[in-house]
Amino acid sequence: MQTADVVIIGGGVIGASVAYHLAARGARDVLVLERGAAPGAGSTGRATGGFRAQFGTEVNVRLSLLSREKLLRFEEETGVDPGFRQVGYLFVASREEELRELVNAQTVQRACGFAEAGEVCVEEVARLNPAWNVEGVAGGVYCPADGFIRPTEIMRGYASAAERLGARFLYGVTVEGARAAEGKVGSLLTSAGEVSAGAFVNAAGAWAGEVARALGADVPVTPLRRQVAVTRPTDILPDGMPMTINVGDGFHLRVRDGRVLLLWPDEPRAGADAFDTSVDEGWLQTVVSKTRARVPCLKDVGIDRAACWAGLYEMSPDRHAILGRAEGLEDLYLVNGSSGHGVMHAPALGQLLAEIILDGAAHTLDTHALRPTRFAEGRPNVGPDLL
Repeated sequence: MQTADVVIIGGGVIGASVAYHLAARGARDVLVLERGAAPGAGSTGRATGGFRAQFGTEVNVRLSLLSREKLLRFEEETGVDPGFRQVGYLFVASREEELRELVNAQTVQRACGFAEAGEVCVEEVARLNPAWNVEGVAGGVYCPADGFIRPTEIMRGYASAAERLGARFLYGVTVEGARAAEGKVGSLLTSAGEVSAGAFVNAAGAWAGEVARALGADVPVTPLRRQVAVTRPTDILPDGMPMTINVGDGFHLRVRDGRVLLLWPDEPRAGADAFDTSVDEGWLQTVVSKTRARVPCLKDVGIDRAACWAGLYEMSPDRHAILGRAEGLEDLYLVNGSSGHGVMHAPALGQLLAEIILDGAAHTLDTHALRPTRFAEGRPNVGPDLL
């Protein structure tokens, strides 16, 4: 039987962040179990790498600000460049009601000390992204301090730094159950044998609900499939173009590595289909149509079908992370349900969970809004639909 002080289930960017922050605080016997055969085989390797602090709830704004602070010194801390480029996020509204909701969210942002975002008129939208068709646009909001990150590099930085501090990573290991003690997970039954520890962390991303059930717990996280269309190489849009999002239907795009990534959230799939990471032809045709309408200069730029992909969000009922000790299992900790914000918030969430495990509570910022019991209490987070 293998043993460890802390076992982390999930070696993606969040699991790696937890491992690093625990090891950096002196927890030397940290073991990470990853179901994928290699680093980045799960959701982290399929993330598109956006970063923003433009949210509509205080806790998400504060998570972004803490993560941003950590990203700015990430290379110094881990030796790896996280690829953080502050080229901006531009939200574009077609209706006055959408615009009001975006602008109203800035009251929450400013209360958190985040004042870089501001309202922009139609002319400013056209200046910030000249390729965007502003016909029918009511205005928008823009933050120059938001931008892009490299998800797999952040994962690699945290994992390599954690290993230098003594943490161990095992790949191709699945969790099959637990040998439970009273009120505890006790030990894990895995494809690599039994593993015991003083504490366990569920950092399994879109598979968090499945892992929780194997351990005798209930974590309200479901997978949500999101597809990405990728153009053929082109220089028609500048590399420093801000992430541009049409808030009415969620269509958005960014430039990465000489190609344009095109995204549009379609209807979610249920059951086993939710884990399907292939790309639908019907969805692709819709995205191409939306692209031609919103970004006419791309109409003759072809799609590289082989480069398109789909990834998985880990959705919680209120689209906010679930962070803290699991109800009813005193040795199980949760860092789940980031709902599409996992990569950008991974630096903050890893630090905060390390504080909860080692100190009994987070102290860098108040995580009460993320407590696992909030759904049973009937107190989910409520914020703007657009943010």
